[in-house]
Amino acid sequence: MNITVWNEYRHEKENPVVADIYPNGIHHTIAGFLEEAGHMVRTATLDEEQHGLTEEVLANTDVLVWWGHKAHDEVDEDIAEAVKHRVLEGMGLVVLHSAHFSKVFRKLMGTTCDLKWREADDRERMWVVDPAHPITEGIGQYLEIDKEEMYGEHFDIPTPEELIFISWFEGGEVFRSGATFKRGRGKIFYFRPGHETYPTYYNKEVQQVIQNGAKWAQNIGTPTHIYGNADPIENISEK
Repeated sequence: MNITVWNEYRHEKENPVVADIYPNGIHHTIAGFLEEAGHMVRTATLDEEQHGLTEEVLANTDVLVWWGHKAHDEVDEDIAEAVKHRVLEGMGLVVLHSAHFSKVFRKLMGTTCDLKWREADDRERMWVVDPAHPITEGIGQYLEIDKEEMYGEHFDIPTPEELIFISWFEGGEVFRSGATFKRGRGKIFYFRPGHETYPTYYNKEVQQVIQNGAKWAQNIGTPTHIYGNADPIENISEK
């Protein structure tokens, strides 16, 4: 499948702690393990022309993986709308960590997508609550991350169509850490882990979930429906 990994690529340039963990950027780390899984992967970043998301790039993207944090407001409104439109057309979307506040995700959810948070090196235990779901393939009863940023309920999103993971944090909070949605012909997977000052994207189980999520989100040829005034399929008899 053709995957585009999008990243602001700001923290890595401005914060030496992040640069030490992800010297080539979070996007290249994610792209690396997706390429190893056999996919065709390109990257795109905020400061590229059109944020690297030209009409051609989006048209040739099966699944878009999105990481953002500090510069959501700098994403051009027209680009966010173009991404939303492609999702409605059938492009898959994997939304990571702080991208819950991205323009794209908020447009697709229709809510504030707000939550509680804390940076205190919390241990996170992410429980599998839908063990039959393909996104959990290769994962046991839970996966554990030694240190992560805490996200806590209430998470202001629509009720997920499928809830895949629930996290418990060392400070006592819980969070819906893996959730799926459908919009138009597109499928969306939100996956919580990935704060930039922790090496979360080197965790093999986290990598496995992202790979599984991209595979699940890929459009498998669902039909394009025609809307508006329609001619009858059958002859209508005169009464």
